[in-house]
Amino acid sequence: MRRRIMVTAAAAVGILALSACSGAGGGGAGMDSRGPITIWYSNNASEISWGKQMVDAWNAEHADQQITAQEIPAGKSSEEVIGASITAGNAPCLVFNTSPAAVPGFEKQGGLVNLSSFSDGEAYITERSGALADQYRSSDGGFYQLPWKSNPVMIFYNKDLFAKAGLDPENPKLSTYADFLQTARTLKDAGVSKYAINPAPTSEFFQSWFDFYPLYAAQSGGAQLVEDGKATFNDAAGTAVTDFWHTIYADQLAGNEQYQGDAFADGYAAMAIVGPWAVSVYKDKVNWGSVPVPTEKGTPASSTYTFSDAKNVGLFSACKNKATAWDVLKFATSQEQDGKWLEATGQMPLRQNLTTAFPDYFAANPAYQQFGDQAARTVEVPNVANSVEIWQKFRDGYSKAVIFGQGDTAGFLSTAQQDIDKLAAGQ
Repeated sequence: MRRRIMVTAAAAVGILALSACSGAGGGGAGMDSRGPITIWYSNNASEISWGKQMVDAWNAEHADQQITAQEIPAGKSSEEVIGASITAGNAPCLVFNTSPAAVPGFEKQGGLVNLSSFSDGEAYITERSGALADQYRSSDGGFYQLPWKSNPVMIFYNKDLFAKAGLDPENPKLSTYADFLQTARTLKDAGVSKYAINPAPTSEFFQSWFDFYPLYAAQSGGAQLVEDGKATFNDAAGTAVTDFWHTIYADQLAGNEQYQGDAFADGYAAMAIVGPWAVSVYKDKVNWGSVPVPTEKGTPASSTYTFSDAKNVGLFSACKNKATAWDVLKFATSQEQDGKWLEATGQMPLRQNLTTAFPDYFAANPAYQQFGDQAARTVEVPNVANSVEIWQKFRDGYSKAVIFGQGDTAGFLSTAQQDIDKLAAGQ
């Protein structure tokens, strides 16, 4: 397993100094205050259902500390709306839809409370999430987000299309790059779908989380894109993954034009890279199977890493009653509420020993068992300065060299490394 983020004393001092200049959150007013709070949650129907019952359960027992909840207001993106609310000084106390990639920016704005400032903050987070929690620390060692829930991505494949192409639908050969490519070519040659797999070829910064990054996490044994302030991907693992995807596109096993619709549901592609949310989405549309993402030589499922696709909870510095907000945050991520979350959404709480914590759920819902197992081996986006800019820089180079075949992949990796090292250093 690759190393995780390490915080040196010098780095901590430097970041604390920067935080003081930028107004980054920490403790501040209201840390001991209790009273009414506001929260936002996602506009996803199942998440709203969970949120309403959680709020009702809390409010029934806390007449003087009532929660007022609403969906995140409409906007270009949740991150844009949250950032604007920080600037305006009217952010809610809690947002149950905080992207880890946006946390460094929100922190720089001074919008987030360091949850480690609460007397039990460090212990609660690390006991709930275990070793996975370290990926969510900021550079000063604090937690400006509570690791909440993940959607570890895997390969979904269409069993009917595989069978139609003469492939074994119950034991598909997808674990090594060579086998995956051969299977993809067989699907293409059989004409059962337009493409074997069809990740979105668009340029948004987050799209690399669903093509390059899961495979890099697997091939590297759990590396993040940036570790210890330096880009990691210009290495043997990054080269192998980049060359694999370059071959996929060069051989037209995936398309480089955006598909208007759901390529997997429509049979336009025989495979997709998706998380456990897809179980309910595709259950009546596709006869699907799932396997871990491939590696160059093949890795046992029990040792394979992937991208987490997590959303977390932020406690925002505009909150007047931070003590109540922290109590609500612990209540909402308790084992009882995590169980209700699983039942309502099928998304994986970022809780250690997940499958043993909820054995009845996974026994009754075997389709989610693989994702429950996979949730222990996930890789998050690095919690570093200029996070979104780093991913956009990577995506721009990847799109040109890999998706559209313009320039060599080695040159892309080298240039991206240099540019991202500068961005990670705050330049």
